[in-house]
Amino acid sequence: MTVAIFLGSLLVAMAIGIPIAHSLLISGIALMWHLDLFDAQILAQNVINGADSFPLLAVPFFMLAGEIMNVGGLSKRIVKLALAVVGHVPGGLGYVAIMAAVILAAVSGSAVADAAALASLLLPMMVAAGHDKARSAGLIASAGIIAPVIPPSIGFVIFGVAANVSISKLFLAGIVPGIMLGVALAGTWWWLVRREKVAPPPRASRAEIFKALRESVWALGLPVIILVGLRMGVFTPTEAAVVAAVYALFVAMVVYRELSLGQLAEIFQASARTSAVVMFLVAAAMVSAWLITVADLPSKVIGMLEPFMGNQTLLLVAIMVLVMIVGTAMDMTPTILIMTPVLMPVVKAAGIDPVYFGVLFIINNAIGLITPPVGTVLNVVAGVGRVSMSDVTRGVMPFMLAQFAVMFLLVAFPSLVMVPLRWLGG
Repeated sequence: MTVAIFLGSLLVAMAIGIPIAHSLLISGIALMWHLDLFDAQILAQNVINGADSFPLLAVPFFMLAGEIMNVGGLSKRIVKLALAVVGHVPGGLGYVAIMAAVILAAVSGSAVADAAALASLLLPMMVAAGHDKARSAGLIASAGIIAPVIPPSIGFVIFGVAANVSISKLFLAGIVPGIMLGVALAGTWWWLVRREKVAPPPRASRAEIFKALRESVWALGLPVIILVGLRMGVFTPTEAAVVAAVYALFVAMVVYRELSLGQLAEIFQASARTSAVVMFLVAAAMVSAWLITVADLPSKVIGMLEPFMGNQTLLLVAIMVLVMIVGTAMDMTPTILIMTPVLMPVVKAAGIDPVYFGVLFIINNAIGLITPPVGTVLNVVAGVGRVSMSDVTRGVMPFMLAQFAVMFLLVAFPSLVMVPLRWLGG
């Protein structure tokens, strides 16, 4: 009955058009009434405590870094480097999108920002070259969702806070799976365009490659600074976000000189608006998280999953399928905030490494950004690229399936995540 009241109130509120953050508060109030615990002070206290978290400061700073990158020329130079290196091979513009997405993922951590940048820079070029517009848009959308997997990742920050798991270890554990997602996209793109008769751009000369590398070296320095700093213990993930924002601001204003003082106010406002949405979601979700614990919902979920508890692989498959279903109807951040307090006790009871589960969980939620009908990244690419939603959905399908295949491969072979993490010293 408790589970039904929680889910029922949440789904009904969302169905009638109430924003997700407010729906979370409504479901929390409904659960409080059911448990005879309603107290406005407790409600307010949990909302305040939900946002009062030092690690969560990483979210607005990483978002600010992403905004600065796109406006300040860092993203553009990364795309130019990828174009110079792999643009000349058959289907080269697709590989450029994938390579640029992987590099951008190591800089911004925002799927929406990366997908918007790639769609504005590369989609017109791919269409002009003769590639199918829907397929090209689908590739760019699926490449954009690598950002929440490769560090620095806003998704890992939110999950780490909600699950009380080391964010630094999550960052390091996401490197290899993120690269695997890119490789899967490259293989799928090769299969789809092998019969296309599209003339690739001319091969860049060695001088042009070195010029593109020289121009992008400042942008490429950011992921190196972040990863080395985290690995050596120079700064925490939260401090890394501040370093990323300050570094991006310095490069955009002093080195590339593409960002003016007049543009700063707009950038700060845009990142503040996005950050406010995320932080309010986190604050509202903490009310539900507290009540989930009080109502002992995790033990009820463990009871429901009892048949799978003896086999970690089967349990993970069942959880991943559940998250896939939820991801078709809900955005990444609320899914993390709602499901983490319910699933983590199940994961710990089954003896599954929380860092390993966190990587799988974030990959699943990232792919949810391109699953119709709610896929946020699909909407972004459709809007920026002026493509119909139905065409983007059709184009993204083969790439989405390839990424789900990678996720289930990681479910079957945990060493693909855990062994590289040990090599990196996590």
